[in-house]
Amino acid sequence: MKYYILVVVGLCLASTGSFAQGRPAVGLATGSQKPATSISTVTQGYKKAEGFFPFYFDENTSKVLLEVDKLDQEFLFFNSLSTGVGSGGPERGQGSSGIMKFIKVGPKVFLIQPNYNYRAITDSKDEAYAVENNFASSIIFGFVPMAIEGDRILIDLTPFIVRDSQKIGDRMASRRGSGASGGGAYRLDESRSTVYMENTKNFPKNTEFESLLTFTGSGGSQATSGRRGAAGIAPDPTAITIRMHQSFVELPDSGYKPRKFDPRSGMNMHSYMDFSAPMSEPILKRFSRRHRLIKKDPKAKLSEAIEPIVYYIDRGAPAPIKKALIEGGAWWNQAFEAAGYKNAFQVMELPEGADPMDIRYNIVNWINRTGSPRGFSSGASYTDPRTGEIIKGVITLGSDRHRQDYLIMEGILQPYEDGKPVSKQMEEVALARIRQLSAHEIGHTLGYFHNFAASIKGRASVMDYPFPKFTMKPDGTFDVSDSYAKGIGSWDKRSVIWGYSEFPAGANEDEELDKIIQETLQQGFQFIPDIGGHTHPRSHQWDDGENAIVELDRIMAARRVLLDRFSEKAIVEGAPMATLEEVLVPIYLLHRYQIEAVSKTVGGLFFTHALKNDGQTATKMVEPSEQWKALDALLATITPDALSIPEQLIQKIPPRPSGYSGVGETFDRRTGPTFDPLAAAETAAGTTLAYLMNSERVARLIEYNARDSKQPGFMAVADKLIESTWKKPLENGYRGELQILVNNLTLKAFLGLAADTEASESVRGEALLKIEGMQKWMTDIVEQAPLKQKANLLFGLSQIGEFKGNPDKFKPAAILSMPAGAPIMGGMDFLDCDLMEF
Repeated sequence: MKYYILVVVGLCLASTGSFAQGRPAVGLATGSQKPATSISTVTQGYKKAEGFFPFYFDENTSKVLLEVDKLDQEFLFFNSLSTGVGSGGPERGQGSSGIMKFIKVGPKVFLIQPNYNYRAITDSKDEAYAVENNFASSIIFGFVPMAIEGDRILIDLTPFIVRDSQKIGDRMASRRGSGASGGGAYRLDESRSTVYMENTKNFPKNTEFESLLTFTGSGGSQATSGRRGAAGIAPDPTAITIRMHQSFVELPDSGYKPRKFDPRSGMNMHSYMDFSAPMSEPILKRFSRRHRLIKKDPKAKLSEAIEPIVYYIDRGAPAPIKKALIEGGAWWNQAFEAAGYKNAFQVMELPEGADPMDIRYNIVNWINRTGSPRGFSSGASYTDPRTGEIIKGVITLGSDRHRQDYLIMEGILQPYEDGKPVSKQMEEVALARIRQLSAHEIGHTLGYFHNFAASIKGRASVMDYPFPKFTMKPDGTFDVSDSYAKGIGSWDKRSVIWGYSEFPAGANEDEELDKIIQETLQQGFQFIPDIGGHTHPRSHQWDDGENAIVELDRIMAARRVLLDRFSEKAIVEGAPMATLEEVLVPIYLLHRYQIEAVSKTVGGLFFTHALKNDGQTATKMVEPSEQWKALDALLATITPDALSIPEQLIQKIPPRPSGYSGVGETFDRRTGPTFDPLAAAETAAGTTLAYLMNSERVARLIEYNARDSKQPGFMAVADKLIESTWKKPLENGYRGELQILVNNLTLKAFLGLAADTEASESVRGEALLKIEGMQKWMTDIVEQAPLKQKANLLFGLSQIGEFKGNPDKFKPAAILSMPAGAPIMGGMDFLDCDLMEF
C-alpha cells in the first residue's frame, strides 16, 4: 500500500517558538539575475563542510551557503536554544521540531513543512489529492538560487540561520511586568547578530547551525533598578544576547513499528486524521508515543537491546546533584528489565565536548534561573510526525528544585540548635527528591503521562507528584528518613511492560497488549492522569496514602505540633529574624494540597478510562457518609484552632530588613510592613473555601442529589458551612478575629457563586437562596449582637446589599494570593512536540 502525505504546514511549539519568524532570505542572486551555472565559481574563497547537507562558509563575513542536493527529500528540522534568557523565560534546551523539505518552484527555492496531521493512506492518487486540496500549505522560508549545477542548488542560508526562529522578542515582551524575563519590547538587532561558527558543523546524517542573536529593547519598566526585569539577567538590560541552534537531520529509517494507543496504558498519544479510512473505522488514528527499542535476541526472555535508550546528564549540575540525577534516572532500567530488556536504559554524564543540542542525544538540562527558589521543570519529547517515534528527549530541570525541600525540612526538623552540628537529614531528603524528579521528568520523555492515582497503592509511580512523607514520633519529633521513594514504581513497570515489550514472531500484538492491560487491572492499579481535576476522589497531586481524609487529619495534627514549637531554630545563625517567615510559609500551609485532595470527595465521582467489556466500572458516585466525613475534615481546617499562629512566634517576626524583600516566599499582608497573621489565615482558609465552593463541584452536588436523594446536595452542604461559620458563637480576641475573617470569606464564596455568569443557573439560584436566608438571619439579630459581631453582621449586610444593587457587575474583593509553593513546583511538566500536537 502506498502512503500519500499531504503538504500542509503545522507548528509544534515546545515553548512559544515558531519556525516562520524572520524575513525571507534572499541570496546574492536577485530576481533579475540568472544563477551561476557552477557552484565552485560562487564559493571561491569559502571553506566546504561535507556532510548531510554540504555547506560553505566564509569566516570573514560569517556567511553560510547551503548546497541543496536533496530537493523534495524530507528531513527532520530541530530548533532549540543553546543558551537561555533565564528567569523562567526562554530557556536553554527549549525548542521545536518537525519535518521539512526543500522544493523548487519557478525561479525560487522554498523550505516547506509537510503536515502529517492530515493524510490519505490509499493507493488512489485522486483521493489523496482531494484531501490535499482542502488544506492550506505554508512556506517557511524562501531563497533565490545563487547557482544551479545539475540537480544541486546553492542558496544563501545565512538569513535563515540568523533569525528569531523562536520569537524570543515577542516572548520577552509578553512577560512584561511579570518579574520573570523582564518584559519590554525587544527586537532582533542584525548588526549585533551573526552565525556562530564554533557550533556550526556537518556530519554524515546531520547538519548543525548555530547563531549568536542580540535582542535590543527597553529592558522593561524596572530596567534601571538592577534587581528585576532584564536587568536581573543581563549586564545591559537593553541588549540580551543568546545562541540559537538549528539542525537538519536525516529521518529515521522504516524499522520503527508503531504501537496502538490505549487510554488505560499511561502512554501519551500520537494521532493523525486518515480521510481515506472506511466508514467502519475511526477517521482519527491513534498510536502511542515511544522510543524505538528492539531486542538483540527476540527469543530471549531477557535480552540486550540492539540500541539502548541513553540519557545524558548536564555536566554543569553540581556534583552531588549530578550523582542523584544519574541514580534517579537509572531507576527506569528496573522497568525495562521487567519488560524483558537487559541494560537497555542507561543514564550517564554528557561526555566532554558533546553538544547537548545534537538531536541524537537525550539530554537532562540543569537550568539556573533568577527569582524564587520554587523552580519548575519540564520534559519534552521530539517525535517523528510520521510514526510517533520519540527521537529526542529534552528535560529542563530548575536548579533550585532541591532548595524547596530543604526549606520544608528546616521547618519540620528545626535543626539549628546552638552548639550542635546541623543534621544531614535535610540534604538527604533534598537529594532523594532530586532522584525522584529525574525519574519523573525522564518518564515524560519516554512517553508517559502523570498518574495521580498511583499514591493509593504505595507510591506505585514516579509519574505521580509525591508529597514528602514524614511521621511524628511519640516524643513529638519527626522522622523524615522515608520522605521519597527509592526506586521505580510498580505501576511504572506495568506501563513499560505494555509500552515496550517485544512479542514473539507470529504473536498477535493487540491481543498480547490487551492481556497485559487485564493483568494490570487485576492487580488493582488505576491510571487517572491530570483529567482527574477537582473530581476524582483518588487522583491527587502532592498527596500520600490510601485515604485522603485520614491523611488530612494526620497532617493537621502534625502541623499543629510544628506551629506550636516553631522557633528561631528554623533559621541559621546570623540570619535576620524576619526570615523565619520563609520557613513558616510551607509549614503553615503544609496541608494546602491535602485540602485539594479531600475536597474532591465532596461531589466527587469515581471513574475509570474503561473500554467496552474490559470489566471496569465506568463511573460511581461517592458514598454520602464519606462525603460528610470529607466536609467535616475540610471545615476543621478553617477553625480558629487550625488557623491560629502562637503569639510568641508572631512576636519573633519583625518587618523585612533591607536586602530581604521576600517576594514570592512570604505571605501577602494588609498591615503594611509588619507580619500579618490574619492575612496568613486568609490565604489558608480561602483555599479551603475556594475548593469547596467551586462552581463545578456545586453543580455536581446539585445534579447527584437530583439523581439520588441520598447524596448530600448543595443545600445541605451550604447549611453546614453556614452553621460552622456565621452562626457559631463569636469568640473573643485573636480567635474571634480569625472567625470574622472566615465568616467574610464564606459570604464572599456564596456571593461569588451567585454572581458567576459561567456557573449554571441552578448553582446561582441555590446560592441566591442561601444568601437570602443569611440576610434575613443577619437582619434579625444585628441590633442585639455584641459589638464585634455587630460590625461583622453590618459588613455582611452591606456586601449583600451591594450585590443586590447590581448583581451582574458585582465582584467580591479578591482573596489574598497564596505564596508559591508546591513541595517542589511541578510547573510545565510535559511538553510533547510533533508538529501540531503539543
